[in-house]
Amino acid sequence: MILELDKLSKSFGSVTVADELDIAVEANSALGIIGPNGAGKTSTFNLITGTLRPDRGTVRLDGRDITAAPAHARARAGIARSFQIPHPFANLTVYENLLVGATHCHDRREADVKDVCRDILERTGLIMLADRRAGALTLLQRKRLELARALAAEPRVLLLDEIAGGLTESECTALVGTIRDIRARGITIVWIEHVVHALLAIVDRLVVLNFGRKIAEGDPQAVMASKPVREIYLGIEA
Repeated sequence: MILELDKLSKSFGSVTVADELDIAVEANSALGIIGPNGAGKTSTFNLITGTLRPDRGTVRLDGRDITAAPAHARARAGIARSFQIPHPFANLTVYENLLVGATHCHDRREADVKDVCRDILERTGLIMLADRRAGALTLLQRKRLELARALAAEPRVLLLDEIAGGLTESECTALVGTIRDIRARGITIVWIEHVVHALLAIVDRLVVLNFGRKIAEGDPQAVMASKPVREIYLGIEA
């Protein structure tokens, strides 16, 4: 397993965002995570990346305990993420946004990562916008830049947080194609998403969270058809 969460728990007073959470992710796989608002999905990503520390439990990368490792060390070890609301460096160009992650994550010079950044811009459909100021991008372009910035860190595990949210159907289809290409290159993907049809086009396993607890896991189609998911996530009385 490339990524493991073992009995991970986190509470803020009476609010539990992770409740004895066990999740194991195989290398080169794609895991989807769904759940209602407030289920603890983004908090789980924060626990994985190190911006939030658990009350109990363990996070392992390649079998190595990284629970106490700071966020920058986890990024250098191969964990990168996108955010639900894109926050690019608005006054920098698209290329410069990638350059920040590519150089600082692994202490490299611009000359060392120039080709890497160009390749990522081409793969994410941003090559023609390389010199455009990030603050002037459309929503789809900002979503693509969020993805590109994460890829610039050259991750082995890529965490995607509702990257399809707010997109039109055609924009979503194009984004799914980009993510499918990323997975084909051997990057492990963990994807939180409310646009379920986009998620199901990529993932081979699905986890459902509710109030920080895992309530279902397995084959995506079987999970979506299960009684607890229909009742809690879809609001359908089964």
